Amino acid sequence: MTRAKKISYTLAAVAAVILLTILSEKFFFRIDLTAEKRYSISDNTKNLLRNLDNELKVTVYLDGDLNSGFLRLRKATKEMLDEFNVYAEHGVSYEFVNPSAATSSEERNKKYAELEKRGLRQIPVYDKDEEGKSVMKIVFPWAEISYKRGDDTVVAAVNLLKNLAGKSGGENLNLSVQSLEFELTNTIRMITSSGLTKIAFIDGHKELPEPYVWDSYTKLSEYYQVDRGVIGTDPSILDPYKAIVIAGPQDKFSEQDKYVIDQYIMNGGKVLWLIDGVKISLDSLSSYSETVGVAHDVNLSDQLFKYGVRINPVLLQDVQCALVPVNMSREGDQPKFEPAPWYYSPLLLASPFHPVSKNITPVKSEFVSSIDFVGNRENVKQDVLLITSTGTHVQNVPSIVSMDIINIEKNGVHFNAQNKIAAVSMEGIFPSVFANRMIPNGITTNKPTVFESKPTKMIVVADGDIIKNDIDGQGSKYIPMPLGYDRYMNQQFGNSEFVLNAVNYLTDDDGWMELRSREIALRLLNKPAIIGQRKFWQWVNVLLPLAMLGLFGLGFHFFNKRRYTR
Repeated sequence: MTRAKKISYTLAAVAAVILLTILSEKFFFRIDLTAEKRYSISDNTKNLLRNLDNELKVTVYLDGDLNSGFLRLRKATKEMLDEFNVYAEHGVSYEFVNPSAATSSEERNKKYAELEKRGLRQIPVYDKDEEGKSVMKIVFPWAEISYKRGDDTVVAAVNLLKNLAGKSGGENLNLSVQSLEFELTNTIRMITSSGLTKIAFIDGHKELPEPYVWDSYTKLSEYYQVDRGVIGTDPSILDPYKAIVIAGPQDKFSEQDKYVIDQYIMNGGKVLWLIDGVKISLDSLSSYSETVGVAHDVNLSDQLFKYGVRINPVLLQDVQCALVPVNMSREGDQPKFEPAPWYYSPLLLASPFHPVSKNITPVKSEFVSSIDFVGNRENVKQDVLLITSTGTHVQNVPSIVSMDIINIEKNGVHFNAQNKIAAVSMEGIFPSVFANRMIPNGITTNKPTVFESKPTKMIVVADGDIIKNDIDGQGSKYIPMPLGYDRYMNQQFGNSEFVLNAVNYLTDDDGWMELRSREIALRLLNKPAIIGQRKFWQWVNVLLPLAMLGLFGLGFHFFNKRRYTR
């Protein structure tokens, strides 16, 4: 090769590098070669980050001496934030902080207390040290995101860890990795939103009072402007609201109310129905240990039937249920309370196939009924959200509801049904219940009745208590308890997450909730094979690289010898 050719090749290579550099600046692209596209983020997320007005600052407290599972979650969080930083107009800065790093135990406990005060709960993790001794470590699987909105700086916490009962540690950590993009973007949307979407709780039919839905109000108010009021006779009164919630009504709906709700749905409105199928007197049950369950008619059956569902007037008992304290002592003796199964409070299983119910813990119910899909709705997509377990009993009403139910044995003789539906989702085009019917007297509108809806959604739950939180105290001096928290079992169930997901799903027109359906396969090592063939694989890892290096050396030597001998 002549010197001129060498120079021309060199110049061509330099020109190619310069050209590639220019093209890479003009045409930005990234390639994800993984099967599940685990390093890719959705177009919605990219647009959200590009439209931010200021820098996002993230503090992640998942750092320090972590086991392999939490190290994987830490690595996934870092990779996700790096990906966010690529698309964010003003960048994403982050730091990992070890909350256990301190010069003394007093300083460490003070840090823990500060984080707990901000709502960042610690997780005790049991592990083994090098000597095989069991040790407990405190982990804070949380991140805090701060954003300057106007003159204020808004800070919100993100729980990075999913902890579902019945799942192994590896499975829960895998679920946490799957949900990272949704959890982070959900919080970013919350703190960067300038205008709040409106939702409304319907009143006027003895719906659950505000103290008993206070936790839902609080959670939803982080995302929405939450109003509450009666319907009236003007169908346009619900137009400003993206969704409405009907939470456990006790009185009948008038035809005017039904018409307003129907026309709201026909014009694309979304509804979360939480309707009891059976009426129970809790006062009689607490005073006399029994009461009569009767069908609960709030004059909505024909409307729901027209949309495609029927709430059956039955009570579901289930072996998978909450516990209640029962006095087991004899009359005249010192009270002795012991936990007993309350079969009328099933712990409903959440469907893993829908973004509303996927990856949430069982949902606690009380006096729940069953739901059936009815009619042939070709234009409506129907999905099941909550079901009972395989040990269910269906109790028809009217019938006696007694505390003596705790003495029934958990066997297939009584609990002879399974997987009864308690909550459903429907999405599509619905017919009006007022087709071929007169407009109710008193309706104040000049608009014609719409007989077929725009594409819309609704969720129907056959239990108003799913959204009901307990309260501690009486009268005006009460403290609302977290929704889904059972004080007797000292356990948090998935009610709050279910309600929040349901409303987010109903108001979601951009597909954000689909991020909850993301799947990342959990590829675990074969531990029996690792233990049984440990020595073999150790020798393979040691000798194979040396053998490959030796073969390369011999081949290189043979090639050079043959080349220069010629």
